[in-house]
Amino acid sequence: MPDVQKIDAQNGDAPEAQRGACNTAVPDPYLENSSGRPDQPACSPSQGLSVTELMETVNGVSKMSIAHEIVVNQDFHMEEMALSPDSLESKIKETMHSAFWDHLREQLAATPPNYTYVLQLLKEIKEILLSLLLPRQSRLKSQIEEVMDMELLKQEADHGALDVSHLSTYILSMMTMLCAPIRDEEVEKLESISDPVLLLREIFHVLGLMKMDMVNFTIQSIRPHLQEHSIQYERAKFQELLQRMPNFLDHTAKWLSQAAAEVMTPPPPSYDPTEQITSSPADETVKGSPIISPSLVLNQGYMNLLHWDPDNEEFPETVMMDRTRLQEIQFQLNKLTILASVLLVTNSYCGPKLLSSPHFVDRLKQIIKVLLEGNQSRLHEALLSISDQVLQEIQQALVDLNLPALSKDDMASLSGQIHSVAKEDNCVHSIIDQRIRLFLKGCLIRGVQPSLRDLPGGITPIEEELAEMGQRFSCLILHNQQVFGPYYADILKKVLFSPQESEVSMDST
Repeated sequence: MPDVQKIDAQNGDAPEAQRGACNTAVPDPYLENSSGRPDQPACSPSQGLSVTELMETVNGVSKMSIAHEIVVNQDFHMEEMALSPDSLESKIKETMHSAFWDHLREQLAATPPNYTYVLQLLKEIKEILLSLLLPRQSRLKSQIEEVMDMELLKQEADHGALDVSHLSTYILSMMTMLCAPIRDEEVEKLESISDPVLLLREIFHVLGLMKMDMVNFTIQSIRPHLQEHSIQYERAKFQELLQRMPNFLDHTAKWLSQAAAEVMTPPPPSYDPTEQITSSPADETVKGSPIISPSLVLNQGYMNLLHWDPDNEEFPETVMMDRTRLQEIQFQLNKLTILASVLLVTNSYCGPKLLSSPHFVDRLKQIIKVLLEGNQSRLHEALLSISDQVLQEIQQALVDLNLPALSKDDMASLSGQIHSVAKEDNCVHSIIDQRIRLFLKGCLIRGVQPSLRDLPGGITPIEEELAEMGQRFSCLILHNQQVFGPYYADILKKVLFSPQESEVSMDST
C-alpha cells in the first residue's frame, strides 16, 4: 500500500485530491504545439539546457501562461480533472483508492484500533481548512490549530483515546462555516453519514470542491491587479525565456517577413481593395523607395493567423499562448461565412415582402446557426439539413403571407446553391469570406464600432455576431501588441529597412 501522501485522488477520494484534482486547461504553449506533440523547432536552442535550467524554463512558462489566461479569458477557472471512466489511468486510480480506504477500515476495526492513517488524514484536513481561511480570520486559525493539534492527537491515539467522531463533527462545523453557499447542501448531506470511513472519504471530496471554490475566488480577486501589470509581467517572463533560448523568435521573424512580403507585393489588376482598410497614411517614400508602415505589416501578420495551416508547426512564438483562441476565432469566421452565404443565396429567392419580416430572417438565422454547430468535417451533412430546413421555412412563410410557393425548379436551384457555399472556390463563399476578413482588419485599424458602421452588403445580417467576434479578436491582438511590441519593432526594422533607413523614425507597432 503506497503512503497516503503519494496518492493523487480522483474526485476527492483521498487526501491529495485537493492538490491534484484540478485542471486549469492551460497548456505550456511554448513547449507543445496544438496537437500535443513537442514543438521542437520553437524550443531547440543551439546550446543545451541543464535539468535545472529546463525546470526553471518550464516553471516560467507555466506562470506566464496562467497569468495570461486569467487576463485574456474572463471565463477562466479551475475545475476538477475529469478522466474517462474507461481509461487506464481512471481504473488504476479507482483500484488504488478502493484499496486505501479498505485498508483504513481494517485499521479502525482492529483491536486495538490503528490510527496511523487517520492521523495522516486529519493532518491533510487541517491543512486544507487552514488554506480556506482569509488572512483576517486569525481567530478561526487559532481555533483550528488548537483543536487539531497533531502532537496532542498523536498522544491520544497512542493511548487509544482518539475520538474520530468528535473530530469529524468539528470538521463539519468548520466546513459549514467556510463553504460557499453553493456547497451548503453538499456539506449538510455529510451530517447524515454514520460510517466513519465513508464520512472521511466524502469530507475529502467536498473539501476538494471547497478548495477549488477558494482558488477561483482568488483568481477573480487578482484579475484586476494582473490586468494592470500583465503587460510588464509577460514581457519580463518572455525576456527570461529569450535569454535561455536565443533563437526563440525565429518563427516570429519568419511570420513577419512573410507578412511584409505580402504587403510589398503589388496586388493583381483585378484586386480592388477598400482604400481606408488596406492603405495607411504612414506609408511614405524615402529616396524613391517605398517605406511600408510596420503597423500595416503587423496587422497583415495577425490576419494571416486566421487561416493558419494547423499542420504548420512554425507558429509564431509571441502568439503561442493565444493559438487556441485564434483557432476558435478562425472556426467562428468559417461558420459565419457559411451562415452569411446561405442567407445571401436564400434572399434572392424570398422576395421583398418575406425579407422585410424581421421574425422570418431571425428565425432562419437561428436555425442555420444551430445546424452549423459541431465538427467542421461534417459540414456537408449540415448543409443538407440546412437546405431542407430552409426550404421548409420559406414555403411555410410564403403560405402564411398568402404568397405563391416556390416552383420545383427554384427549390432545386436554391438547394444546389446552399450545398455549394462551403466550397472555397464558390463565388458567394469567396466574397463573404473576403468581406468578413476585411471587417476584422478594419477592427484592428479603426476599432470595432467604426467598422460596424461601414459593413458591406451581404454581411449585415450577421452584424451582431461580427461585433462579438471583432471585439474578441481586436482585444486579443491589442494585448499581444502591447506585450511584444518592442520585439516586433526590432524585427521589422531589419525586415523593412536598410541600415541607413533604420535611422528614420518608425511608426509605433
